[in-house]
Amino acid sequence: MKRRQFIKSLFLFPSILFVKPSRLFASINAVSLGQKAPVFLLNGFNKNKPNQKQWSLDDFSGKWLILYFYPKDFSSGCTLQAKAFQENLSKFKKLNSSVVGISADNEEEHESFCTSTKLGYTLLSDTTGQISKSYDSWMDPYSKRNTFLINPEGIVVHKWIGVRPIGHAQEVLEELIKQKKIYA
Repeated sequence: MKRRQFIKSLFLFPSILFVKPSRLFASINAVSLGQKAPVFLLNGFNKNKPNQKQWSLDDFSGKWLILYFYPKDFSSGCTLQAKAFQENLSKFKKLNSSVVGISADNEEEHESFCTSTKLGYTLLSDTTGQISKSYDSWMDPYSKRNTFLINPEGIVVHKWIGVRPIGHAQEVLEELIKQKKIYA
């Protein structure tokens, strides 16, 4: 190994250990704040809307949208995150917002997950990862744990990359309150 390569590797290795993972894996095509949210049309499940099988970004027009991506139904972190959003769901609704989760799980898995965890919001199935990719939230074969706050006009106003499930719903609620004051 040449001296120059050795020195570069000395600087690269610590950055891998100490730099926030989201910065290391950020994509050039990442969703930008202040831009229109990528559109979607996905099958999903919501126990409160049993006849609706597909949802699009337009279904949430005129409301704030908390769009969160997560790896897998029934996994421990995803269950914690989903339940925390459910616990705060009435607060989100009072703030004219909807919560939507997206993962690669199919609709049947979502229905089972919603039933067992008593979720009252929509879970969408991105089995091919195409929508997750458009939100830079895909690491084959799973969605990455990212969340996007989209205003009633469809503009991304805040994002959380590589979130930790514990306390995240509360963090999103606080940011929603802050953003509503800005966009009032």
